[in-house]
Amino acid sequence: MSEILLLAHRVPYPPDRGDKVRSHHVMRHLSTLGRVHLASFADDPRDLGHDDALRQWCASATVLPRTKGNARAAVEALAQGRTVSEAAFDSPAMRAEVTRLLGERRYDAVYVYSGQMAQYLPADARFVMDFVDVDSAKFAAYADDARGAMRWMMRREGRLLGRFERGIADRAVATLLVSEAEAALFRGQADDEAVFAIENGIDTAFFDPAGVTPVEAAGPLIVFTGQMDYRPNIDAVRWFVGEVLPLLPGARFAIVGRGPSAAVRALAGERVIVTGEVADVRGWIAAAAVVVAPLLLARGIQNKVLEAMAMARPVVASSAAAEGIDHRGTIRVAGDAAGFAREIAAVLDDPAGAAALGVAARARTIERYGWEARLAPLAGLLGLA
Repeated sequence: MSEILLLAHRVPYPPDRGDKVRSHHVMRHLSTLGRVHLASFADDPRDLGHDDALRQWCASATVLPRTKGNARAAVEALAQGRTVSEAAFDSPAMRAEVTRLLGERRYDAVYVYSGQMAQYLPADARFVMDFVDVDSAKFAAYADDARGAMRWMMRREGRLLGRFERGIADRAVATLLVSEAEAALFRGQADDEAVFAIENGIDTAFFDPAGVTPVEAAGPLIVFTGQMDYRPNIDAVRWFVGEVLPLLPGARFAIVGRGPSAAVRALAGERVIVTGEVADVRGWIAAAAVVVAPLLLARGIQNKVLEAMAMARPVVASSAAAEGIDHRGTIRVAGDAAGFAREIAAVLDDPAGAAALGVAARARTIERYGWEARLAPLAGLLGLA
């Protein structure tokens, strides 16, 4: 049986945030190809102690707590001339663990999930690199909206991270991105033909409206889901509350997701619900008259959009959030605040049309976005076919 080493910047269980959803299904798929040996970090104490669950898919699993804060990582990055992204995930304990794992056995395949983990592999290692998104482009976009020292810092991160990403791609046997748009962007930056799009999927059996009880909510409910200490999500809901919601009298807006920042919590009021972490996001999606993804900055495929589509809810998304998803005829796309309000109002005013849109969206996810089909190319890319 093949031996597979999986390095992940966050433990792939439980799959309760976007990046962990993808790595979780990658882990499960790899377990069908061989014996998986996992080394990963836990940012949250609640992500520790899942050894029994991980044993379903992993022959061995090491999960190390990561407690280094952003401020310390930034100081280290400036002192060492490297990216904050690398410094944030630099750990002597992880370095020792990966060295131990590599010394114990010969691996038939190595899968690296997120660029920060590539720093732990020796220069001669053969591996597949899953960047998911082109993070250097994200930081370059952050710089456009920042000022002063923060603008300089974001530009520095984007520049150095781009160099770092290209260096990793030069070493990898294959480089993976979450959408063809991201893959094309990376191909334009790197002299490497072995760049492939492996799209996210969706568990349509789990995200199935049948049998899900909607939460109780008064009035038309607009729902946004996501990790709410993540800057693109924070910017999205602040923009929506400030620019779009005033154009939709009578509607309420629910921001559903763990870790709401102070800026997000401050939005709560008569027409805005901030839930924090919920036991099951499906009840909120099921209660939505419309699910929105008003992301001003988005990279790759948005799980929040696929989840709402699978739950047969009508979706209104920004062009950035819709990019990379085969959504023709299944969701509505808007640009500015007036466009968002217009599309949402059209959904609210036409319940029958909204229901038909949701049915078409679920059918598209079943047809196009099953995880098994999305991850099928991995065996060949890893040399395990």
